[in-house]
Amino acid sequence: MKKTILIISSVVMLCSTLLSSCTKNFEQINTDPNNIPVAAPSQLFAPALIRTLTYNMIRNRNFNNELMQVTVNISDAEGQVSRFDFRSNWSDYLYNGLYSQLTDFKDIYKLTSDSGVNYNRSYMGISLICQSWIYSILTDTYGDIPYFESNLGKDKLIFEPKFDRQKDIYLDIFKKLEEANTLLSTNTAFAGPDPVFNNNVLRWRKFGNSLYLRLLLRVSGKADVADSAIAKIKDIVEINPGNYPIIANNDESAILKWTGVAPYISPYVAGVREQDFRAPGIASFFIDNLVNWNDPRIDIPTYGANGINRWAIAPSSGAYVGVPSGYAPGSSVAKRSYFYSNTSASSLQTEPLTGMMMNNAEVKFILAEAALKGWISGSAETYYNEGALSSITLWLPTWNVPIATHLANADIQWIPSATLEEKMERIHLQKYYALFINDMQQWFEYRRTGHPNLPKGPGLRNNGVMPARMTYPVYVQSTNPTNYKKAIEAQGPDLISTQVWWQKP
Repeated sequence: MKKTILIISSVVMLCSTLLSSCTKNFEQINTDPNNIPVAAPSQLFAPALIRTLTYNMIRNRNFNNELMQVTVNISDAEGQVSRFDFRSNWSDYLYNGLYSQLTDFKDIYKLTSDSGVNYNRSYMGISLICQSWIYSILTDTYGDIPYFESNLGKDKLIFEPKFDRQKDIYLDIFKKLEEANTLLSTNTAFAGPDPVFNNNVLRWRKFGNSLYLRLLLRVSGKADVADSAIAKIKDIVEINPGNYPIIANNDESAILKWTGVAPYISPYVAGVREQDFRAPGIASFFIDNLVNWNDPRIDIPTYGANGINRWAIAPSSGAYVGVPSGYAPGSSVAKRSYFYSNTSASSLQTEPLTGMMMNNAEVKFILAEAALKGWISGSAETYYNEGALSSITLWLPTWNVPIATHLANADIQWIPSATLEEKMERIHLQKYYALFINDMQQWFEYRRTGHPNLPKGPGLRNNGVMPARMTYPVYVQSTNPTNYKKAIEAQGPDLISTQVWWQKP
């Protein structure tokens, strides 16, 4: 018996020793020295930008362009976006994609705002700008969305975030952009890699303040915030321009230029088959204006590369011919002109400039509208001309025709005696082309202003009214039912015809 007890005791002691040896320095022994447990900000930054632009560009191509009469999908089937007829499953892609990227940009802020080796004011400011950019696209697409409680599942176990009112979202975005401008004013270096501005902190600051102008203008028609929004536009542009630098030329435009070398390969190459890219026809509205103006962006003989124009639009029987958007099913419409695909010597599918976030021409047209309405000093005509010039020379840097001559020959020159609405139409028709391939900004601006004047085809659904929003993804109704119901009670029915806050009178 004593011998048995002695043996058991020895075994217990041995096991205790082994367990102690196994757990001693456990973390050090079981940590891979070649990998770090938390990604560095520099590892998160460029991939998050690439993925965000991927979601924006895909929805620009197959949603914005169809609504805004850039292209027309040739089909008599149901569910055609160009007829204002789209199903709720269209909503998932952008909603899921952009929220997933917010996690990375918020992690960048969190990692660099803590005092320590990663502390960096520039990363913090750029993160806030990118968050503001993404949230603005989400709220302008869907209306009221999860904002203050979004992306908190990991940190605070909030898996059913409440939906915030669009007004509150905008006001907080403005706070983020103010903070970003202050953080970036120190011009602190950051590691990158930065595929947009090549680690130029000042240019990120200019993008942030230009984005600020875009969003201030978007809410300037709402009576409850109009005075403060207009005052802030004047503050940025006229009172304190030294404290709020903005994009001033094409070189400062916020564009991730695709090089064709991984990871900077355009989503139109990586995610769209060549036959699909060239499948939609060009809409009549988009191409007819360019033809009538003798626009150099489609001038084959003078500005083509290997016989293909700068916007890579294929002629049809020697002419540029479009398809009427919103045509009635059964009309026997045939595709004519279309965008060339990757097999061509030049095409938008491989074009570096399609990684568009915000360009100089848009800023000039923002200033033109503000000057026209008397919010800032300066000439609306001058800003209009500068915007038109920037819009062309972004794509054709060596184009040297005097812009006043080009506009007069095209009969789109500024007319001082025109009415306010006529001048707004002129500004926004040119802005429409400046916003080409820029996520869904054409759609947002049309919903805000009603410009440019788009023709209405006989096959349009939704009573012929431009859709005001995307509906929420269907799964939100089952995964976040309480807050979903509160959202539609506050905003209105979950329909494409329900206007978002800044659209409502």
